[in-house]
Formats: sequence, structure tokens, C-alpha cells
Amino acid sequence: MTQSVAFIGLGAMGYRMAAHLPKYFEKVYVWNRSFGKAEQHATEYGTLAVELAEAVQADVIFSCLPTSDDVETLIDGVSIKSGAIWIDCTSGVPEAARRLAERLKTQNIDFLDAPVSGQTIGAENATLTVMVGGDINAFERAYPAMAAVGKLIQHVGDSGAGFAVKAINNMLLAVNLWSVAEGFSTLKAHGVNLDAALNCINASSGKSMVTETVFPQRVLSREFPVTFALPLLAKDTGIALNLVHEAKLPAPILALTQSLIQAASLTAEANSDFSSAVKMYEDWTKIILN
Repeated sequence: MTQSVAFIGLGAMGYRMAAHLPKYFEKVYVWNRSFGKAEQHATEYGTLAVELAEAVQADVIFSCLPTSDDVETLIDGVSIKSGAIWIDCTSGVPEAARRLAERLKTQNIDFLDAPVSGQTIGAENATLTVMVGGDINAFERAYPAMAAVGKLIQHVGDSGAGFAVKAINNMLLAVNLWSVAEGFSTLKAHGVNLDAALNCINASSGKSMVTETVFPQRVLSREFPVTFALPLLAKDTGIALNLVHEAKLPAPILALTQSLIQAASLTAEANSDFSSAVKMYEDWTKIILN
């Protein structure tokens, strides 16, 4: 039975996700490298801001950090409670998940790779999709904690499978984003009203999450709110392409998309949203999508 939960990493996603936990658990510890953020969270949501050494004594420990390297470095420096379940919501590397799961199992600790999808609005509303890799018994034990932050909680396979699904998901997002930028630039070059075209496409077979939300709310509006940083999308497409290479599969579209997103990330302004990748294509075509 879960007595306490901890959340490590209070970034754009983690801060919102951790806010739901006090509704279901009596003790919720929070920790962040900038400790003032943990104290602010405690004031806002009734969590308990604690040092890292105390946070890892919880029964269930969430982490949500930028990379798998960050998670491994953090785990290297702490002594985790025996019998705990570590749920890593980072968009990480499958091989790192397998390595950590094997290592922590020797300490009687279960590790689940459990990246999330749904952006900050999903974190705010506890409607995230959580794709989970790891031991099925640990998944079942940890389910109530994950259900506090998500709507669809899906076990997808052994350790590393959750990270793999997230990487491919984000690669497909990138493919959609780039292809819609090309398609809508073509329409504008031919004098088509883009808002009207969007209405038609979203009632037709060409629709996707990109046409339904990303383009109208970010690109055509020219707002580009930062909810998922472009460098993180570039990182995830790199993980996805590595999976392709490991499987020795041909993937020309994915490879090209990864190169384009990487280039867009390297040339973008600091602190750019993933949707701003279209600006590189706009620079090429001299067509602004609005």
C-alpha cells in the first residue's frame, strides 16, 4: 500500500503533474534542483518540499527530468528506499531504462519508464497519456499513482518500451509538423485562404493533431507558446532514429525529418517551442504561415 509519493523535477510538466498527487495521497514530497521551486509548489499545493535524500525514501518516486543522463546521475548519488517503485516520466533512452531497471532490481527497487504525452494542458488537467515499460507487477502496484496524473495509463512492454513508444510518437509529431508546413505553404502560394483550408482538412482524411491544434493555436496565430521545447523534440527524434538503426530498418522519411528538426533546433532562437520549427521552412520559402 502506498504511504508516500515523491516528485523529482518540477519543470513545465512536473510542476503541474505533482499538483494532483495531494488529492490522493497524504504525504507528497517534492524536490527540484532549484529548491525555491519546490518550496513554491508546497505553498501552492500542500506538498512537502524536502531534500533529495528524504524524497527518495517515498514508496513511489516520480522523476521528470530533461534526459536519461540526468536521471542516472541523480540515482547514482542517492540511497533509495528498498521496496520503492521509481517511475521515470522523462522522455528517455530505452537502453538507459533497461540498465537502470536491472541495476535497481538488485536493490529491491522497481524502475518503470513512463514518459507522458499531452503537453502542459494535459498535465494541468491530469489527462496525460502515460506509456509504461517495465515489470507488470510493478506497473499494477504503481497504477493508482500514475492514474492521479493521467487519463490513459498503458503498459506497453518490458523495460525501455515506454521510452521507445514516446520517441516514435514524437517522431511522428515531427513528421506531421513538417509535412503540414510544406502543404500549407503550397496552398498559400496558390492564394488559398489557410483558415478555410484548415476547416476542410480537419473534416477530411488529412487531419491530425498538428492540423487540429498545433497549426491554428501556434503557427497561424503566430503565438508559439513554449510548452514543449524544440531542443527536446530534436532529442526525441534522435532517440527514435537510433531505434530505427538498432532494428536495421530503412526509414528515409524519419531520417530526413530528424535532420530537419535538428537543423531547426540549432538555428532557432533560445527557448523556442517545438512548433517554431516551421520558421526555418518559412525562411527558405519566404512564405509566412498566417
